[in-house]
Amino acid sequence: MLNRRRALQIGLASAGSLPFALGLVSAQQRKAPAKVRYSEVVRSVLYAPAYAALAKGFFSDSGLDVTLMTAQGGDKAVAALLSNSADIALMGPEAAIYVHNSDSPVKIPMFCGLILTDGLVLVGREKPSKFEWQQLRGKQIFALRPGSTPDLFLEAALRQNGIDPIKDVKLVRNVAIPARMGAWLAGQHQYAIFPEPEASQLELDGKAHFLASPGQTVGTAQGTAFMATDKYLRDNPDVLQSWTNAIYRAQQWTATAPTAEITTVLEPYFPGVGATVLAAAVERYRSLKLWMTTPAINLRAIEEIQDVLIQGNVLEPAKRVKFADLVVTEFASRAN
Repeated sequence: MLNRRRALQIGLASAGSLPFALGLVSAQQRKAPAKVRYSEVVRSVLYAPAYAALAKGFFSDSGLDVTLMTAQGGDKAVAALLSNSADIALMGPEAAIYVHNSDSPVKIPMFCGLILTDGLVLVGREKPSKFEWQQLRGKQIFALRPGSTPDLFLEAALRQNGIDPIKDVKLVRNVAIPARMGAWLAGQHQYAIFPEPEASQLELDGKAHFLASPGQTVGTAQGTAFMATDKYLRDNPDVLQSWTNAIYRAQQWTATAPTAEITTVLEPYFPGVGATVLAAAVERYRSLKLWMTTPAINLRAIEEIQDVLIQGNVLEPAKRVKFADLVVTEFASRAN
């Protein structure tokens, strides 16, 4: 009798709490996801973990409704943040440095890292039995605009190998990005730096051969990272923590997922690019270890990117920025 009475009491208590539990579930279901306007600096296979966060539902699982736009340039990505037409942007760390040193009252600190270093690769028309940087001495190298991050990494890699980028080589910088592939295919220049998937496309077509990664040669100078305005950081800490959690999950997935699965994730973002080319680009970046496996940005990486900027004469030594003024660490430290 006592057991039956006890069972009845438990059942009634459970039944009484059921409406409350259902109310909690209903309230959670009614909570709308936070809308985030996300601007990437360019479209690149280098940003595979970010596409994984979108395609695999990691952002939506974290309560975020993300709209992706492509700025087509660091200056445009910065403008999107400062004009409040984007909430979060992915671009090179030099953007945060330049804005910090500018007259703008709004700053755009980094809060979540994605790439370890620069992602363009050096290619040549001929494939040497063994590549050495000294082979570039006296040659033309198809570079990008002066002061651009890939250009600065190329210069730093040349210096690191005893080559003066001004005196010992000729850096060709007068061709716009959309025309670079056509210029190379037309036979212009002996060496070039290209992003992925363009580099893999050229190699698979027999039009170029991979030689080296300037970014890997330079080392752990911070690559592209996520930024937001200081005001957005203050007003939306929950959104930024959710974002960082999703990116961390995507970084872990990208580090272990088979190449074929990563390629499938990338295909919708690169229409017209074949799966074979995308797979080759994925393998390239994986072998070069350019993808960060956690969102944490460290002091050394920020110091080294500022060294690159100073050597490239785009940052005055006296305007080196303190790590604490450039990086908000709290979200990466709590990522899960």
